[in-house]
Amino acid sequence: MRHANTGAQALASTDTAAQAPEKAASQSAAAAWRRTRELALYALKIVAIAAVYAAFAALWRDAPWVNPTGAPIWPPSGLAISILLLAGNALWPAIAVGAYLSCIMSGQAVLVSVLAVMGAVAAGLAGSLAARRWAHGWKAFNSPAGVLKFVALAIVPAAAIAAAASVGGVGVADPSFNAFGSTWLVWSFADLGGSLVLAPLILLWARPASRAIIVESGLAAAVSLVVGFVAFSPVAGVLIGDKLAGLHRPLLGFLLLAPLTWAMLRNDQRIAVTCVLAFIDAAALGLKPVWAAGERIGDPILLLLTLSICVSLATLVLTAAFASRRDAYARLGAARDRLNDELEQTLTALDRAKHHFQALVDDVADHAVFVLDTAGRVASWNNSAQRITGHAQEEVLGKPFGIFYRPDERRSGEAVRTLELAIQKGKHELEGWRMRKDGTPFFVTGVVSVIRNQKGDLIGFSSIMRDTTERRDTQEKLVEAREQLAMAQKMEAIGKLTGGIAHDFNNLLMIIGGNAQMFKRLLDPKLPRAIEAIQTAAKRGETLTRQLLTFSRSQHLSPSVMDIAAVIRNMRPMIESSLRGNIVYKEGVAPGTIKTKVDLAELELAIVNIAVNARDAMPHGGTFTLSLAQVSEPQDAQGNRLEGGFASIAFSDTGAGIPPNLLSKIFDPFFTTKEVGKGTGLGLSQVYGFVHQAGGTIKVDSRVGEGTTFTIYLPLCSEQETAVTAAAARIESHRPRVLVVDDNPDVAQVTSSLFEQMGYDTSFRDSAESALQFLAQGKRTDLVFSDIVMPGSIDGIGLAKEIRVRYPGLPVVLSTGYTDSAQKVPDGLQVLRKPFDTDALSRVIESVLGAGEPSQLRH
Repeated sequence: MRHANTGAQALASTDTAAQAPEKAASQSAAAAWRRTRELALYALKIVAIAAVYAAFAALWRDAPWVNPTGAPIWPPSGLAISILLLAGNALWPAIAVGAYLSCIMSGQAVLVSVLAVMGAVAAGLAGSLAARRWAHGWKAFNSPAGVLKFVALAIVPAAAIAAAASVGGVGVADPSFNAFGSTWLVWSFADLGGSLVLAPLILLWARPASRAIIVESGLAAAVSLVVGFVAFSPVAGVLIGDKLAGLHRPLLGFLLLAPLTWAMLRNDQRIAVTCVLAFIDAAALGLKPVWAAGERIGDPILLLLTLSICVSLATLVLTAAFASRRDAYARLGAARDRLNDELEQTLTALDRAKHHFQALVDDVADHAVFVLDTAGRVASWNNSAQRITGHAQEEVLGKPFGIFYRPDERRSGEAVRTLELAIQKGKHELEGWRMRKDGTPFFVTGVVSVIRNQKGDLIGFSSIMRDTTERRDTQEKLVEAREQLAMAQKMEAIGKLTGGIAHDFNNLLMIIGGNAQMFKRLLDPKLPRAIEAIQTAAKRGETLTRQLLTFSRSQHLSPSVMDIAAVIRNMRPMIESSLRGNIVYKEGVAPGTIKTKVDLAELELAIVNIAVNARDAMPHGGTFTLSLAQVSEPQDAQGNRLEGGFASIAFSDTGAGIPPNLLSKIFDPFFTTKEVGKGTGLGLSQVYGFVHQAGGTIKVDSRVGEGTTFTIYLPLCSEQETAVTAAAARIESHRPRVLVVDDNPDVAQVTSSLFEQMGYDTSFRDSAESALQFLAQGKRTDLVFSDIVMPGSIDGIGLAKEIRVRYPGLPVVLSTGYTDSAQKVPDGLQVLRKPFDTDALSRVIESVLGAGEPSQLRH
């Protein structure tokens, strides 16, 4: 088997060696055929280019006005530049053949022809190389900068080279010729003008063109020919009559703007360069200038050169600008399509991410997961949320987050406050009762967190809640069991107190029983005294029972809003009667009204109990002072600071004082330092129970030998608690309205909340323009509060100036977080720097509107 394989390999090698010469011969023949074809094609190109040059020479011979300066290099060097740019520099021999053929046909001398050929080849090569390197070749006409580079770096140097060669040839052929400078300058400009017309025409029309563009170019060229004929032909002067013949007809050449404008609107440079060629040809035909080397330059030749250069260059620059704009639009369209594709891909990825996220949160079984938008509306949730709340997804999406709160919490804005706290702190822990769809409550614990983007802007909220109703029920049962244990312990303690209570009640019953027995023996004149004793004992029993109930905080209270200052003034006789004659009573009540919500009878009893306690502490007389004031955030006996405003009632005496070891016991029931029979030990207990049941606290400051001061703090009531419903509705209907203008919805919401806390209604607009439209509608507005830095044509300062003009009586307050913006505010406008609080806002508003309410309609 091995020998068979070796033989087959040897036979295959022999066949490959035999086929190698045949393959090499075939490849050699193919290469020879390619070279022959390339040479034939090259020769064909040379013949074609020579024919073009011959055609231009014949045109010059039959129409001398096409080369009015008689430059030996004809056609202009722009033809050579265009050919070399399109076909490559390897065709420079074709330029040489064509240029020599053109010189021979035009009757040039041999030396002049040789130098003209050299100049044509040099100009073409120099111009094409410069155009490729610095002007992007034939793409130079896509932008104005490219046109200028093409003209400055390719056309101008080529014209100078061609003119120099032509002048040199004339000087060699005619030794007497000495007008080198002027002739070179004229021939340079002539070649420059011809190249500006010819080179763009060839390079632009080398691109594929539609039939419509060819037809439109022909029509535009016809119009341009007519314009050139009318403006420069002597025949046109005869045709239009004597009246118009005296006009400066070359000005009619500006009618060329019509076809050129059409070309620009069509965004096609080929139409424009065709118009220029037709116009220049018509002008040359009409002017028919003739100039010989060394002669003075006449007006016709000067006008034609100027037209050739200026019209061609201006047209190329303008059309290139339009072409550049066209390309820019094309790029923008492509970019738009690309962005649309990317947006579609992004949306697809986002939709996929949403599905993944939803699948992830749906797997969370014990927690309700919500995603809220910036306005607090439900954007998405998981299946656990649907199971816990009982709502279907379509019933909740887009609804406010407060839909799960109790009705009273929704009315008070608890859900909004929760989101505000989350914005301030980053997240806010919550717990409380929520409502299911069927109305049953359930207890939840959870957290609301803020969602921000990479720039730190608020984009929404996330809320995670857990139904802890069962756990809370278990805890409540545990608390109930503990309370029962505490009650048993309390009953044991009360049993120990029974002896003291029974002693006092036995004394009372002794008085009642003894006087009742006297009714049987006494005559009528003594009955009133006995009855008075019975009544006194009954009142003491009632007071004792009341004090016990107050200390245990089981006393039923009937609180009402009252002015404590007026109560104290009315109680002066009662307080003085509770003191002895050797005690001086002083009263210090702050002016104005201080309102709180308490039970009047309990308040009076507490004041009398403290007065009696002070009387007993000053057996030899002294001074008892009662002072009333309004304080904020006082401290309780443990040093904890209380929130809000309080009415402070201080009772001071100059008695013996309380020893430090007894201060902690003075509020205990039945504790007293008085002699037996002179006190129940429940007076201060009643004061303690009443104050705490009213939501306040009490502090004691005592020094032995100097006296004692009791200070009661009762919470002040809000304005809503002091007004009746009708008055509240009436106030609501007349609340002043503020127009808040801010481009940031989140900042506008916080600002509106501050105004609403101060008792203002608010309207919101996100720009100065929309604010002016709002005011133009005639809606009631008492104040405009605007940010300074806002997008759009009008900022906050501009808005304030416009309001001053349109609505002189409408006040404006500006706010900003930028120092530079605040410095630009004119005099007379109030500026509030961010961030600000309610106090700062209130001060600024009062300085603008005054302390009272603003007028209801300022414009």
